[in-house]
Amino acid sequence: MPSSLLIVESPSKAKTLKKYLGGDFEVLASYGHVRDLVPKNGAVDPEKGFAMKYQLIARNSKHVDAIVAAVREADNIYLATDPDREGEAISWHLVEILASKKLLKGKTVQRVVFHEITKNAVLDAIAHPREIAQDLVDAQQARRALDYLVGFNLSPLLWKKIRRGLSAGRVQSPALRLICERENEIKAFTEQEYWSVHLDSHKGRTKFGAKLSQLDGARLDQFAMPGEAVQAEVLARLLDQPAVVSAIEKKKKTRNPAAPFTTSTLQQEAVRKLGMTTDRAMRTAQQLYEGVDSGQGTTGLITYMRTDSVALAAEAVTEIRHYIEHKFEGEFLPKNPVMFKNKAKNAQEAHEAIRPTSIYRSPEALKPFLTTDQFKLYDMIWKRTLACQMAPAKFDTTSVDIQVGPGVFRASGQVQVFAGFLAVYEEDVDDAEDEDNAKLPVLAEGDVLPVDKLYGEQHFTQPPPRFSEASLVKALEEFGIGRPSTYASIISTLKDREYVVLDKKRFVPTDTGEIVNKFLTEHFSQYVDYNFTAKLENQLDEIASGDRQWVPVMEAFWKGFHKQLVEKEGISRESITTEALDEACPKCGKPLNIRFGKRGRFIGCTGYPECDYTRDLHESAEDAAEPEAPEIIEGRVCPKDGGQLVVKKGRYGKFIGCANYPKCKHIEPLEKPKETGVECPECKQGQLIERKSRYGKLFYSCNRYPDCKYATWNPPIAEPCPKCNWPILTIKVTKRRGTEKVCPQKECGYAEQIAPPEAKAEPVESIE
Repeated sequence: MPSSLLIVESPSKAKTLKKYLGGDFEVLASYGHVRDLVPKNGAVDPEKGFAMKYQLIARNSKHVDAIVAAVREADNIYLATDPDREGEAISWHLVEILASKKLLKGKTVQRVVFHEITKNAVLDAIAHPREIAQDLVDAQQARRALDYLVGFNLSPLLWKKIRRGLSAGRVQSPALRLICERENEIKAFTEQEYWSVHLDSHKGRTKFGAKLSQLDGARLDQFAMPGEAVQAEVLARLLDQPAVVSAIEKKKKTRNPAAPFTTSTLQQEAVRKLGMTTDRAMRTAQQLYEGVDSGQGTTGLITYMRTDSVALAAEAVTEIRHYIEHKFEGEFLPKNPVMFKNKAKNAQEAHEAIRPTSIYRSPEALKPFLTTDQFKLYDMIWKRTLACQMAPAKFDTTSVDIQVGPGVFRASGQVQVFAGFLAVYEEDVDDAEDEDNAKLPVLAEGDVLPVDKLYGEQHFTQPPPRFSEASLVKALEEFGIGRPSTYASIISTLKDREYVVLDKKRFVPTDTGEIVNKFLTEHFSQYVDYNFTAKLENQLDEIASGDRQWVPVMEAFWKGFHKQLVEKEGISRESITTEALDEACPKCGKPLNIRFGKRGRFIGCTGYPECDYTRDLHESAEDAAEPEAPEIIEGRVCPKDGGQLVVKKGRYGKFIGCANYPKCKHIEPLEKPKETGVECPECKQGQLIERKSRYGKLFYSCNRYPDCKYATWNPPIAEPCPKCNWPILTIKVTKRRGTEKVCPQKECGYAEQIAPPEAKAEPVESIE
């Protein structure tokens, strides 16, 4: 019988470790958390030192029973749950359960930690066990207790004051505030007009453009030409003047590689580069960490994916530098290893950044063994890790000033003279401005240039962009809201609660989200304050490091929070969900107000229920003054009951419905869907037609819906995929790759470029 028992969280991990450890070890999985707080009031008791009442998680009880049975037979128990606070807490819970059953007498119980699932790392961890770190357990207990006290006290208040089924959370609420405040900025934004003046010229066969930067010796700011009349006056002064090169400035520029991935930066890049959600990225990373069978046994492909650290182990750096030395020319390898410093004040427990367990496991070699998502994410992690130890990229930059009468135009160009790390990987950024990489000819001071075109361009200032998943993760990290390991669950919760929706991959708060945020910011402002939230996270980090005790932190929080809960019990629902309007009801003359119902906000009469006047929030009084007579569809009857078909107006606009509603619920779109002429590739009976989603986005689906539910976002064409023979291809247009024919089957991955991206600037050659 095995004398040692190793307990991990994941069953897939258990199989791998069993192979590494041999017959002396039994390896079992807890399947994640084994205990949680009882789901009722009183699970955390502030009156008794925040004592916490736990119960076994029902779905994992059979796995706990298996562990209990194995412990009876084992002499040595190793707890190898994940190397973070949650993993530490799971190990502690297991010990508590086993101790309560009096199973640990005469047995050795130790904690082992490894950050990658490779044979050497696992055997080294077994050789160097430690005790359970109570400080980490206390930090996790405090986090769980805080989240429970906020959720179990604020959520019922939301039910009473707004609507049943709502929830508030310690970190989700400040995240919602970020999104709502950005939306308010956009609503309050007033666009401002401004103009710029441009010169098009050429030398030889090379065309280039320049922008007016100075006039009468003074630099022009953004709003120097606020209207068309001003720019016309400027143009008039510049017309028929010679263009002479007055100055040339050359500089050398270097660009350093980005640090290896942390949890936060991995999530951001997975959203930007791969189009994944944060949740999908973390699930895929978990699979890569736990291991994939590449034909020579299952091995973990990346180090632990929950980390704030940007450090790399010395042996990993040595291996990466060895790889660069043998796979690239000499100048790509820096003289010394590249070192990165953590920006986070309290980097979490994992010792390393996210990296491949071996740089010699190339993405291409592993591709046959990985799913599409696994390959894409591993490829990105591998390239970022390799690039971080490579030499900087080098550029020659040139700025040219061209004098035209009283004005000076500036043209800029940049040429990459050494790719360095960019040969492998380039980091994406959110909402980036295009760099001015125009192609310039060889110019010299005193050159007289032809004026091909002199013209003005009109511009308008733009509101701040809504958050994408990537930019929201970045903002959460900057404000210290939550921790990187919680970002995916924060975003999922906001979407699941329907506090936000995604429109063109950007977060828009719903009416419900705005009402909840209004309530929390007005009545619990301290607890959705970014600084308060960040300070609390820092205190949890200090508990984990042993610099602070958890109970005093809980007491300080609960004292103020409970007092505020009691004070806010008397708030009326109307003060939160209604907003007065300076407008009389056209039906009864009483004041109108904005109200909140099941379907969001609307305008209604304060005389309700005596007066039932309502209208859409975005509908004017004039539009709603007279109810429209039903528009009859001539020459057609309802296909279900033969009733008259009429045009109706619903939540998502106008549609055709049966006049006998609600007895007959037949509906159809007002506009006949556009036919594509492409046969449905799934049922081969219907045709794909163009439709609109509820948010106005076009998609293409089978006209036999709901009998056939095939759909695709991109326009289809009747050409079979040359790679997998799927009956259709689709046309996809992106800024990065231009227009492509792509296979709609994700696992295929076929793509063929048919038009390049519309670049504003061409790549630079050289300038002397």
